[in-house]
Amino acid sequence: MRRTLSLALAATAVAAATAAPGVAVAATPDTVRWGPCPKDVASPRLECSTLEVPLDYRHPAGRQIEIAISRLAGEKPSQRRGVLLTNPGGPGGSGLGFPAVLGSSGLPQKVLDSYDVIGFDPRGVGRSTPVTCDLTTEQQYRGNFPPYAHTAADVAREAPNARAVAEQCATSSTAWMLPHTTTANTARDMDRIRVALGAPKLSYLGYSYGTNLGAVYATMFPKRGDRIVLDSNLGPGGYDITAMRMFGRGLEDRFPDFAAFAAARPEYGLGTTPEQVTAKFFGLAKRLDAKPVQGIDGTMFRGFTFDRLYVDALMPEVAEFWQALDTDRPVPPVPLPPDVENLMASRFYVVCGDTRWPGTVREYQRNVAVDRVKYPMLGGSTAGIGPCAFWPDKRVEPQVRIGDRGPSNVLMVQNERDPGTPLAGARKLRQAFGERATMVTADQGGHGVHPFGPNTCANDTVTAYLTTGRRPTHDLACAAQPST
Repeated sequence: MRRTLSLALAATAVAAATAAPGVAVAATPDTVRWGPCPKDVASPRLECSTLEVPLDYRHPAGRQIEIAISRLAGEKPSQRRGVLLTNPGGPGGSGLGFPAVLGSSGLPQKVLDSYDVIGFDPRGVGRSTPVTCDLTTEQQYRGNFPPYAHTAADVAREAPNARAVAEQCATSSTAWMLPHTTTANTARDMDRIRVALGAPKLSYLGYSYGTNLGAVYATMFPKRGDRIVLDSNLGPGGYDITAMRMFGRGLEDRFPDFAAFAAARPEYGLGTTPEQVTAKFFGLAKRLDAKPVQGIDGTMFRGFTFDRLYVDALMPEVAEFWQALDTDRPVPPVPLPPDVENLMASRFYVVCGDTRWPGTVREYQRNVAVDRVKYPMLGGSTAGIGPCAFWPDKRVEPQVRIGDRGPSNVLMVQNERDPGTPLAGARKLRQAFGERATMVTADQGGHGVHPFGPNTCANDTVTAYLTTGRRPTHDLACAAQPST
């Protein structure tokens, strides 16, 4: 669910939009002037525009920034229920082309007929007013995970690199956006989009980090949400240090699926039992930590494996990658996407700005010592120190606390073996929502359920809710889909 997309025409600024949660805003006619999208947006049916929103909602008449929006209009106006705002995750990365991605990925026609599907680049991202951290090519290749730390000294050694990135963000040309590039403000931007589209209420379909964004919107604007679907859920703290450390658990939850896949295919030479494939993982990681192969070290090996196990269809690519490293055959290059600097910078702005992270090297050393034992595949990396440890303390409001006050209009859907947003975190969000939410779990692996996964029980439940409003009266466990 990765994408790079954009916007085009300016739209009418919505002067009477939301200033603060709890203030009623009357529905207005659609004030957006839709026009063609840029050439890098693949779908000819997608229309694009921009809105102006306040940088700081405490001063709504002050400095404005742009939000790029898109629309995949329903083709049957008589069946149109309203607007369905979408977010593919992140934070960081464009969502402008996501309606087209959903349309081509199997979003049911009944859903497409019921809504205008809306995408947007969140503040700081892509065609919206973007942010930067002036990351060097080397910093971009290092990615978001710290190097795997085997000792306390490894954590201390990484601290200067983390501090350098934080300082670059804080001194960049867009540092004026630092205190205001938050999930809460993106939720306020979402309500501005609702008003601009003349929608009394907003339906929502969000994935991964988008579940936190949707949960925050449902908390801040409980009476303005219609049908809220959260797919692949972060815990109630959003993308905080707990979520970062949970990646280690996520790989442990997911890896048995890959171990079974590789063991059943001896042509890869990775082992003929899941235990042998698991041993191969640790053996390769150890070898690459000691001596990188073709520029790939143990951290990159672990990160590549983790990333590709988001999707079942990429398991052959993981197995071939391992095989090439194991036999020193050429490994295909993995080029950086063209928008990676903005993708990483906007992620740092939100992740580090939403919550306070531990500020001492010693705390990360303790975390690594714990997670290296609990989650040995990845925990020595994801518990390590990053730029958030040195983030400037310029927060203008506390993080939104997810609770159970509001209508029962949230449907959570979750794979049991999700590497990126593990089931354990989803269960905590479900608990925080109380009677506001119902959760559907699917006995399958990977990141993203509807419409990307094959489980018809889970998919049909989401489709029914979005199109009819029928939601399970109790949490629902969907059995594994039989192989065909």
